Parts: sequence; structure tokens; C-alpha cells
Amino acid sequence: MTKTVTLALLWHSMNSDNLGVGALTLSNVEILRAAAAKANVKAHFLAMSWQDPRPDYGTWDDIENLHFRTRHIPAPSGPLNEGLRRSDMVVDIGGGDSFTDIYGPKRFFTIWATKLHALRMGKPLILSPQTVGPFNTRYARMLAKWSLKRSALVVSRDAPTTAFLDGMGVADNVLEATDVAMRLPYEKPAEKPAGGPIKVGLNVSGLLFNGGYTQSNQFGLKSDYPALIRKIIEYFQAQDNVELHLVGHVQSREIEVEDDHRVGEALAAEYPGVVVSPFFKSPIDAKTYIAGLDFFLGARMHATIAAFSSGVPVVPMAYSRKFKGVFGTLGYARSVDCQNDSAEDIMAAIDTAFHQRDTLREEITEALTRVDERLDRYTDLIAEQMRAL
Repeated sequence: MTKTVTLALLWHSMNSDNLGVGALTLSNVEILRAAAAKANVKAHFLAMSWQDPRPDYGTWDDIENLHFRTRHIPAPSGPLNEGLRRSDMVVDIGGGDSFTDIYGPKRFFTIWATKLHALRMGKPLILSPQTVGPFNTRYARMLAKWSLKRSALVVSRDAPTTAFLDGMGVADNVLEATDVAMRLPYEKPAEKPAGGPIKVGLNVSGLLFNGGYTQSNQFGLKSDYPALIRKIIEYFQAQDNVELHLVGHVQSREIEVEDDHRVGEALAAEYPGVVVSPFFKSPIDAKTYIAGLDFFLGARMHATIAAFSSGVPVVPMAYSRKFKGVFGTLGYARSVDCQNDSAEDIMAAIDTAFHQRDTLREEITEALTRVDERLDRYTDLIAEQMRAL
């Protein structure tokens, strides 16, 4: 009889309004299933995070949801500690980029404290591919280093994170891989008919469009983001035989400041002829939609990863170091930097990339071989951890 290994998936969500977090969850589960098969065990997953109002992305026999709240973190009982006690191994993805103190002390302590619980229970702790840091306060650096050095495996998703960890003195248990969402499954599109329109996808970040949570250019963009988006829309509407799609990747009916979808609807009313993507049921549906496009650009990193990993020529519109970290480490240099590049420079890069779509496809094909190598190493090391249980 095959042994079942229970994995607590910390900071993985099966119903997040942020489809990027959902993409990390479903992709990591795919990878962990493959690792379990290599280790000749069966995996059972406990997806552990907050609960958003939307329905779950789907149901899977091997995935169980254990939602918890902040109040459960210090409690000796409750869903958080229940899940950790039931687990044989804890796999923590930190929401992709939340193990840092740049979002404030509350989020840092929330993310760190769950690691503390896992370690004090003696559970093997795996940090799945993610961006770690920066830690700008002394207490955060000290506590983060303590948990990182005690983890069984720390997996960075880019070279800057690996260098950052090395600078903290964390190196012996570190693997550099890439973003697990590269492995998100999707339905490949049917062959496009000759002579049809060039379908261009534009992801508009509702958070950037609204100026961040502070609504005052919180992320320090060099150009006026709404004005830049309108320039991009007008550029593509002026191109021959182009059908422009506005594609939301954070779709929240409750939190307006974060919602890409309602910004897309407002822009479509302003620019007749623009297509607004549907309200997706899951990250898989979103990637399937994006895979059917001919060119893509956007500021939600996992929307651009969906394009990249399905072979669609893409221009990631970075607002933080994680973009160039992930794409640059893979040798793909088509990102634009909204924090430092002028609107004119960004428009010029988009124009060049749009007219070099075939070249971009070749660059992506080459980069995806590196993706496979990196995620295969991650899979093998997870399999080793499972065998050792």
C-alpha cells in the first residue's frame, strides 16, 4: 500500500481574488504531485491561507482547504495549528513575495509566525520558489535569518533573491529555481485561422491605476500610469488589424482599489471596440484565455508569466524588482521598468516588441528550456525530502 504524505501548503489559496496567488497554488500542487510520484508516495494537500469571498477554483480529491485568520496565529488551537499538526511536511510559498518587511510589521510578523509554528513543532519546512526580502529593520533581518537557516530547503525564484540570501549568510540550504506558475496547466488554443485579427492582450493593474492603496502613486512610478495606459490603448487602436483585449488578473468585486476588471470595463466604455475579458473562474481559465492571444503586456506579473509560459510574446511592465528578477534570470530582457523608464521609452519598447513578435517567440522558447531545468531540480529535491520522511 502506497504511503500518504500530508503537506501543509502555507500561504497557498484556492480562492484568492488575486489569480497570481491561485496560479502559484495550483502550479505548486502539480509540481508536488510529480515529486510524490518520484518518491513513490501519495500526497494529500492542506491549502492554508485566508478565505476570499469568491468560490473555490475547483475541487480536487487530494486538496483540502483549511482557512485561518490572524487571530488563529497566536492561538494554541484552531485551523492553523490543526493543519500543521496533521502535516508531515510544511511547504510555504509566502504568497510569492510577502516574506519581507516592506509591507509593514503586521504582514511580516504574520508570515514569519506561521514559520515559527512549523519549526517549533519539528516539521520539515520548505520555502517554495519565492522572492525573499528585503528586510529593512533589524528585528526583521534577525528573525528572518533565524527561520531561513532552520528551514530544510529555501528555494529562490531569481538570481537577485539568491544573492540577497547569500548576503544574509543563508546559502547551504538554498536552491535557485524559478516561479512555479510557469507550470500552471491550461488548454492550448486551437490553430488560428489565416487572416484573422492580431489579438493583443493588455493587463491593466487596478492597484496601479488607482495609485496604490494610498491612491498617491504608492509604488513611485515615473509616469502617470492611467495616462500611459491610454497611450497604449490608442497605439494599438491605431494599428492595422488589431483586436485589443483588456485582461484582468486580480478580479475583486469587494476591494475596488485592487480590481483590474472594473478598470477594464471603464476603459472599454471610453474606447469603443476594446474587448474586456470575462471574470475568470480560476487561474487556469485566465491562462487559457491569455494563451489564445498573439501579443501581451501588463503589470500583474503572473498575467505576464501566463503569457510567457504559453509561448505568447510578452512585455512585462515592472513596478518592482521581482519582474526583472524572474524574467532576467531566465535571460528574457523584454521587461520595461515603470519606476524608472519614461512613458516615451516604454512606448518605444512596446512598439519594437510588437513588430518583433516572431523574435520574442524564439527568445521565449529558448528561455523555457531553462524553466524546465530549474523546476525539475526543485521537483527532485522535494522528492528527496519526501523519501526522507
